[in-house]
Amino acid sequence: MQKTCVLFVFFLFFYGCKHGKADLAGNEKIKAEDFLAAFPNLKLPAYIRDTVLKNFGDSTVISAAVFTQFIADTAWKGFVKNAEKTVIHPAGIIHTNDKDFLLATFSESRQTSLGVFVLNDKHAFLSSFPLLVSNEKDGYNHSVSITTEPTFILKKEKIINNVSLYTRNGFAYSASAGNFSKVLSDSNEDTARNNEIINPIDTLPVANKYSGDYIKDKKNFISIRDGKNANSYFFFVHFEKGSDCIGELKGTLNLTGEKDGIFTESGDPCVIRFKFTTTAVTVKEENNCGNHRGITCPFDFTFKKKKRAKKAKPE
Repeated sequence: MQKTCVLFVFFLFFYGCKHGKADLAGNEKIKAEDFLAAFPNLKLPAYIRDTVLKNFGDSTVISAAVFTQFIADTAWKGFVKNAEKTVIHPAGIIHTNDKDFLLATFSESRQTSLGVFVLNDKHAFLSSFPLLVSNEKDGYNHSVSITTEPTFILKKEKIINNVSLYTRNGFAYSASAGNFSKVLSDSNEDTARNNEIINPIDTLPVANKYSGDYIKDKKNFISIRDGKNANSYFFFVHFEKGSDCIGELKGTLNLTGEKDGIFTESGDPCVIRFKFTTTAVTVKEENNCGNHRGITCPFDFTFKKKKRAKKAKPE
C-alpha cells in the first residue's frame, strides 16, 4: 500500500512537471503556443493613456532570453535604454486571419514603454512598432487608440490658454511593405490648417442632380461633384465633433437607387451609405471607417444642401 502511494505521488509530480505552465522567465526553449498563451486577448477598440501604462497588461514576466526566441533582438531593444535591466510583460494579443499582433510593455527604472510586434501564422516575426512611453518630458499627454482593423492611432495633446492642441498619427501594418505605414495624419497645431479646411474637389463640375455643397458650418460639410456619369459622384467630407472626433474622407460614391448611394473601395473596410433628398444628404457608416476618423465618432450625420448662387444675367 505504501509503495502504491509513493508511485502515485511520483506520477502526479511527473505529470505536473510535463504538463505544467511553461517557465517564461527562464532561459529554456519555449513552444510558440506557450509564448502566445501568455498574452491576454485585447478587446477592441482599445484606448491606452501613458499615465496607466505601468499597470497595463498582465503581470507575467517574460525573460529577454525567451522573448528573443520569437521577437528579433533589435526589434525590442530599440524601445529601451538598458535592455539588461528591463522587465518585459505581455500586455495583449490581437488575432487576425493570418497574423498575431502582440503588445508588450518594457519597464526600466521609472519609465515604461509599449510596443507592438507582428507574427505570421507560422509564428515568424514580421515587424514591430513603438506605441507609447510613460513619463515623457515634452509637456504633452500621450495615448494610443487601437481600432478593430487594427490601426494604431498615436495622439499627443496639451492645453494652452484653455485651448487643446493635438496631433494624431495612425499606423497600420502593410503586408506589401513589410512594415507599419502611416494611414492617418491629423493636427490642429498648425494654425493655418486649423482655420481653413482645404477642399481638394472644390473646382470640379456641379452639373449633376446631387452635385453641390452640403454644409453645417465651415468645419462640418460634404462637397459632391460630378463623376464619370450621372450615377457616379466624387465627394469630400470633413467633420469635427471636438478635438477627439475629427473625420475626413475623399472618394467616389455610386448611386444604388434613385436617392441612395454607397462608398466602398477595394482594400478599405470602410463602407458609407448616402441618402439624398432635394435639400439634404444623410451620411451613415455601415462598416468600420476607423482609418478615416476619430475612434469614438463614426460617419453619421445629415447636412443641408447649400443653394447655388444664381448667375448674373448679361446686360
